[in-house]
Order: sequence, then structure tokens, then C-alpha cells
Amino acid sequence: MDQLKQSLLEAPIIEKDGYHYFVHPISDGIPMLEPTLLREIVIKIIRKADLENVDKIVTPAAMGIHISTAVSLMTDIPLVVIRKRKYGLDGEVALSQQTGYSENEMYINNVDEGDRVLLLDDVLSTGGTMKAVTEALEYIGAEVVDVCAVIKKVGANELDDTDYQVKTLINVDVVDGEVVIEDEHGDG
Repeated sequence: MDQLKQSLLEAPIIEKDGYHYFVHPISDGIPMLEPTLLREIVIKIIRKADLENVDKIVTPAAMGIHISTAVSLMTDIPLVVIRKRKYGLDGEVALSQQTGYSENEMYINNVDEGDRVLLLDDVLSTGGTMKAVTEALEYIGAEVVDVCAVIKKVGANELDDTDYQVKTLINVDVVDGEVVIEDEHGDG
């Protein structure tokens, strides 16, 4: 059994404001992220994502950073981190990130019109963050070549009614306090 699947099956479940979610090294940094798990995930992303014409990897802070950094190191594609802090730099674009449990302003710097980007994140759940990011990238005039998430929580999400097909490595659900693997190969 691969490490990603095994680590999800062993993940503890917590409830926050009626929302059940798993605690996992990729999505939470807890428990400790083993290099072998990160390496397995990065290799799978590199194999699955369309990287041929990508100029930049774009990831929202914070939990997409470690995955995207590792992919950047392996592919030599520069990395842009979308931050929750406004810097006021030329070309900075604000977006409103809304998830199942929070709402924040985020800011994109260093993505320009015509850039071809891979949007990469840890988990696709409600799709609120990814939808806001894709809209901001479209506003900038960047081309979103591909959209990837390591883990997808099954169910409807805000990208379902868009032209973006999110590639995932594994699809899961939380049922009766346990992670259930719905598709161990993900989408795409």
C-alpha cells in the first residue's frame, strides 16, 4: 500500500464547528511529515500534472508551500506563493478566499499577463480557495495550464461548474469518524 493512502487511513478526525476533517502531515503539518511521503507525493504530481509549458507554480499559503517547493526543486519551475499579507507591490492582486470554515483576503504577486501556471494545493474540499485563485489568475491574464491538489474530499465543490478539471492523487471522505478512500488514484 502506498504511503499516502496508509497515512490517510491512519489520520485522526477532528470536528470544528460541525465540519469533520482529517489531521494529516500534508494538510496540517501534524503528525510529522516524513520525507518518503513527501517524495512519493511529489513524484506522483510530476507524473500527473501537465508541466510541459508551465512558467510558474502558484500555491496558496500555507499548506501548499512544502509540496510546491519540492515540485519546484525537482522541475526547476519557479514558485509563487499567494500570501495572506498585503505588500502593496506593483501588480499585486487581492482575492477573497472562502473555505468551509474561514474567509480571508489573499494577495498574488509576481504573476503577469501571459504567464502559464500550475495551480497546486494540498487539499480540495469546498473549492473556495481554488476558485478564488483561478478567478484572480484569469483577471491577471495568466493561463492556468493545470490545477492539482494532493487530496480531494469527495462531494460538490466550487470548481465543479468551471472549466477547470482538478487533478488529484487520492479522493477521500470522512464517514463515521474515519477516513474512507473513495478513489486511491484521484482524478485526472
